[in-house]
Amino acid sequence: MIFLDTSAIYALANARDPNNGNALNLFHRAIEGGEAILTHNYVLAEAAALLQHRLGLLQAVRFLKEAENFQVHWVGPEDHQNAVILLEERNRRGLSLVDCMSFLVMRRYGVGQVLAFDPDFEREGFTVYSGADGL
Repeated sequence: MIFLDTSAIYALANARDPNNGNALNLFHRAIEGGEAILTHNYVLAEAAALLQHRLGLLQAVRFLKEAENFQVHWVGPEDHQNAVILLEERNRRGLSLVDCMSFLVMRRYGVGQVLAFDPDFEREGFTVYSGADGL
C-alpha cells in the first residue's frame, strides 16, 4: 500500500508540472505492481481545491471521480484532534494540518511509503516511493 499526497496528485494532473513525468511513471508502476493507494478525505478536499483553482473544475471533478478507486480514510473528530495536536507539537510553519493527518493515517494503516514531492514526509520518517522492487 502506498499513500498518495496532494503534491503527487497535482503533479499527475498538470502536464507542465516539473514532477509530472516522474509522478506518472511512479503512479503507473505502483498500479501495475498491484499496490493499493491510500489517502484521506482532507487530501481529497485539498487536492480538488488546488486542481480547480489552478487547472479548472473539469480537472478537479475528474480527480474526484478517479479517487473512488483509492482506499480513503474518512477523518473523524478524534483523528482531527490528534492531527491538531501533532501540528502544534511539530511547530513548523510550512507543515499543514493535512500533512499531519497524512502522517497519522499512514501510521494507523502501517504504510511506510508515500507518493509525494513534499519533503515533510521524509522528515517524518517515511520513504518516498521510488517504484523499485522490494520497497
